[in-house]
Amino acid sequence: MHISGCYVALSALLALVLAGRVSWLRNKRKVMLGDGGIPELARAIRAHANAAEYLPIGLLLLLLLDLDQTRPGLLHLCGVALVAGRVLHAWGLSRHAGPSFGRAAGIVLTWGVMLVMALLLLWQFLLVHSVTA
Repeated sequence: MHISGCYVALSALLALVLAGRVSWLRNKRKVMLGDGGIPELARAIRAHANAAEYLPIGLLLLLLLDLDQTRPGLLHLCGVALVAGRVLHAWGLSRHAGPSFGRAAGIVLTWGVMLVMALLLLWQFLLVHSVTA
């Protein structure tokens, strides 16, 4: 099993928790479509959607690094940062409509680790192709 599988599983659990929160709030507030003008529901919907927007590309980067046999410690560091970033962001957004520590830390972690993973993949690609050229 590849290391990235662990972080795909954790991300799936996070997505299910966030989706479950949206469903619970929809049933509680009797809103089946949209947010019904309810700020708490709007934040829950955005927290879930935001995870759905960032996790696929982050996990794809992690999987490609994993398949490229990147060192396990670095893979775990990237996976933890990605999942922690999404958890922090969802927590911050769920609690506050405006700026918050969770939202800021979450996006810095998410964008930072995605940037690192993208650059690492490009670097590894260039190393392989410069040797074979």
